[in-house]
Amino acid sequence: MPDHFYVYPAYLARGLSRTSGRRVPTAQTLADLTSEEIVDAAKRLGFKAEVESDKQYPRRFFDYAGRVKVTKKGATTKARFLHQLAAELQKQRSAAGKK
Repeated sequence: MPDHFYVYPAYLARGLSRTSGRRVPTAQTLADLTSEEIVDAAKRLGFKAEVESDKQYPRRFFDYAGRVKVTKKGATTKARFLHQLAAELQKQRSAAGKK
């Protein structure tokens, strides 16, 4: 079993359907999400993460948005991590918007 998993911005993208690659509920989606934002949020959650900018999501092969390699920690599943990540990103964006 690999010690990491990959996160593509499309997993959390507002405007994409589940069949297009979104993996979180619509209420947790974000617009204009970048791989760098995902790395920052993953690090705030205590995960080791790095950007692979030359990669693209297979379902959106025409869009080189990059991907993030996240090292697994404990028994955290990818689905649980994505929900935590979405919550952290929304919290960070709302805090940045209040400044």
